[in-house]
Amino acid sequence: MHDGPFFEREVFDENMRSKEVSEDPLFYAIVDRRSAFAAGRAALMRIDPRNRVIEVGNIMYSPALQRTRGATEAMYLLARYIFEDLGYRRYEWKCNALNEPSRRAALRLGFSFEGIFRQHMIVKGRNRDTAWFSMLDSEWPARKREFERWLDESNFDSASVQKTPLNPRI
Repeated sequence: MHDGPFFEREVFDENMRSKEVSEDPLFYAIVDRRSAFAAGRAALMRIDPRNRVIEVGNIMYSPALQRTRGATEAMYLLARYIFEDLGYRRYEWKCNALNEPSRRAALRLGFSFEGIFRQHMIVKGRNRDTAWFSMLDSEWPARKREFERWLDESNFDSASVQKTPLNPRI
């Protein structure tokens, strides 16, 4: 057994190796184009090709990526891949019902709230209620237009601040 940072590094490395070979969840690095460094990650999970349903989860953004245009663009690119390249019919987002920032993000990105699955999981020995959201293939064309309008250069001022929100309903 190692002490201090060596032990932590081994745990981190093993965790990264397990993500590298995982097929469900299937992890993606979110890379900043300017620096070419990974700034976050997201995973496609609960992959169900027969029913053409997939979930996005395990989202982690570094502070440099949080609340940026790149963070939104990463979610747009995943949604486009799900609907246009893979041909899935349902895209899901789930989070702890107490996680208000994640719930707001799902709504901002165009997912529809479907409800709370009470006592859905046990996490760290406690009951967890899970908020479920979805986006359907029939909704994708309108959501895609909203993303592309928002991501367009004309929607940002010289300081890269958005002029209009992605989802004005939020």
